[in-house]
Amino acid sequence: MSSTEWGKNSPDHAERKALDGPRPRGSELMYAVSVFIEIIRGFRGLHFVGPCVTVFGSARFKEDSPHYALARRMGAELANAGFTTMTGGGPGIMEAANRGAREAGGRSVGCNIILPEEQAPNAYLDKFVECRYFFVRKMLLAKYSYAFIAAPGGYGTLDELFEVAVLIQTGKMQDFPVVLLGKDYWSGMVDYLRNTFLKESTISAGDLDRILVTDDPVEAADSIRARGMKQFGLSYDKRPRRRWLLGE
Repeated sequence: MSSTEWGKNSPDHAERKALDGPRPRGSELMYAVSVFIEIIRGFRGLHFVGPCVTVFGSARFKEDSPHYALARRMGAELANAGFTTMTGGGPGIMEAANRGAREAGGRSVGCNIILPEEQAPNAYLDKFVECRYFFVRKMLLAKYSYAFIAAPGGYGTLDELFEVAVLIQTGKMQDFPVVLLGKDYWSGMVDYLRNTFLKESTISAGDLDRILVTDDPVEAADSIRARGMKQFGLSYDKRPRRRWLLGE
């Protein structure tokens, strides 16, 4: 797929139609088939990207934003730790993390969502796949990652962050590291979780304790690397110039 096709509006609005309620059985079958095809394409496209860390964050931040600079440093530290940096592949925080990874000699991949507004791919991707369905995209972002970093963002970032948190909480996903990057940005939400959710026992202390909140990309990357090697059996493959973490 060429970059000029990236982010184009889906001509048949398939996902919106699927959420409009019951439809003829033949239409429902064709929808299910289209989802299956998209999943298989995603699996094929991302199968060899290596152990990833997914960075979530807003597309709205420009290059002069301190949040952009922080995410760029985060991408570099993930590359130094041997991980592939995975994002949604668009601008803003996504571009910054991919850029930092590329500049540090690491691998950089994107998993885009087709939206009504055209969105160009950022210039720092080694590989990307494109999805019509949000739930397929979120599955792909989760499937290939050993950790998740939420940089400053909005509704989409919260959606992705809390879906991962629920999967870990319920045991549907292993206890992968979750990082909130930017203490000032996330402090209000963390206080709310502690003073309301935890106080009312709608989450447990462990649900909150497993989240690392930091301003330091080095701390985040070191924590993720240590957990990956100790808990999930990743190890360094000694290669010149680049270090990649591989499953044993």
